[in-house]
Amino acid sequence: MTNSPDTAFGVYIHWPFCLSKCPYCDFNSHVRHAPIDEERFARAFAREIETTAARTPGREVSSIFLGGGTPSLMQPKTVGAILDAIGKHWRIAPDAEISLEANPTSVEATRFRGYRAAGVNRVSLGVQALDDASLKALGRLHSAREAMDAVAIARSVFDRYSFDLIYARPDQTPAMWEAELRQAIGQAAEHLSLYQLTIEAETPFFALHRAGKLKIPDEATARVLYDVTQDVCAELGLPSYEISNHARPGAACKHNLVYWRGQEYAGIGPGAHGRLDINGARHAIATEKRPEAWLMRVEAGGHGVIVDDVLNSEERADEFLLMGLRLAEGIDPRRYQALSGRALDPARIAVLRDEGAIVVDSNGRLRVTQSGFPVLDAVVADLAA
Repeated sequence: MTNSPDTAFGVYIHWPFCLSKCPYCDFNSHVRHAPIDEERFARAFAREIETTAARTPGREVSSIFLGGGTPSLMQPKTVGAILDAIGKHWRIAPDAEISLEANPTSVEATRFRGYRAAGVNRVSLGVQALDDASLKALGRLHSAREAMDAVAIARSVFDRYSFDLIYARPDQTPAMWEAELRQAIGQAAEHLSLYQLTIEAETPFFALHRAGKLKIPDEATARVLYDVTQDVCAELGLPSYEISNHARPGAACKHNLVYWRGQEYAGIGPGAHGRLDINGARHAIATEKRPEAWLMRVEAGGHGVIVDDVLNSEERADEFLLMGLRLAEGIDPRRYQALSGRALDPARIAVLRDEGAIVVDSNGRLRVTQSGFPVLDAVVADLAA
């Protein structure tokens, strides 16, 4: 039996290591100059999977996502061992989506074929830009040529692949971005992730920006860049199904939909987050971020969990609203009411609809409009108040 969209269950695996730290990145990623003991880490992943599965028995896994860090630095046999552990402790659906994030620098055809043999059926490539000057400014270790070669390898090995680009970069004009985007869509099969560059605290870009040495497009230009993104992708057959994600019909990333639809997922590995339903309660779970500290916790106690909070009905409803309104499909207000015990305020809905920020379709689903998405945080805050 495959999962219905309402009962999807995802497994996220966090591989925390990178060759270098990108100056814009605030993810839990770490550079190690000594070789990583992959066998020891694979055993720890298997142990944490076993412990997590004991709390969530009988689930059927609809998607697995190996993220990071740079999972494509793992040997294919390490990936295979992790997937085998998942299959040992949960059922894996016959049509499960199994994605792996890869950097163009760590892509060789032999390695990709190894991942495919291990069970991976979809890859997501961190391309980030299609010109060398931008890649250098973003701290990336690959060239545009290497990136396109990696996309070609992905295309030859996998039926499904995606890649990421970052826009609203320093000195980027709407015309430059449109040309780059059209070139990218020419190389994309079914899916693109397109992120506006944001300046995150505690990153090198934050310090440079504060010192006036890094200028990014102002708010008005960023808005134009966003509209160019929506319009060009829609014109060329990859409309957005979520704020930053675009796909041909039916090709959305199943795993990401698990997050945005408020479904259940296990988070395995250093700094991973999960949402698990245990004895009728929704648990928000997070593990130790530091890889070696996580490893020692798992070896000593079977898991690296340091946060395990039960969400109350209001927290669950707010999370559902925050995540669900990122999707083009929007939310069913009745599900919000079932989670929170109260209906969304019709007066607030009416005001937002009059302002053009949301629409309510004939089935009663509430969706954010293209003009509402750039101010999504304000829309969510207004509805949740």
